Amino acid sequence: MKFGLTRLEVSPGETFVVILKNIGRQPKEAMGHNWVLLKKGVDGRAYCQAAVKAKDTEYLPPELGSQVLAATKMLGPGEFDRVEITAPAELGSYPYVCSFPAHYELGMKGVLAVTP
Repeated sequence: MKFGLTRLEVSPGETFVVILKNIGRQPKEAMGHNWVLLKKGVDGRAYCQAAVKAKDTEYLPPELGSQVLAATKMLGPGEFDRVEITAPAELGSYPYVCSFPAHYELGMKGVLAVTP
């Protein structure tokens, strides 16, 4: 289980669009997917472990909202969402994850690389 791209490269301040489509067939409650871009230095695994307890907010823990730069909604089969983002000014690696339970461990993660 992976995102179509596990590495994205952008320039500081560049505006880009992420489009996520759930190509699966299982219901959202059993196999939802989202795309969550985290701030530089945030531990994706720790974020996803906390997200397990946030079912009522589609696995986006409100208490960790300050760690999120952008996110799509949780998607069911055949659904898609898009998010327009302006890349951070600071160079570096910014993790992105699917916060649905166990999806991080199954490989739904990647890195946004902000490079000159």
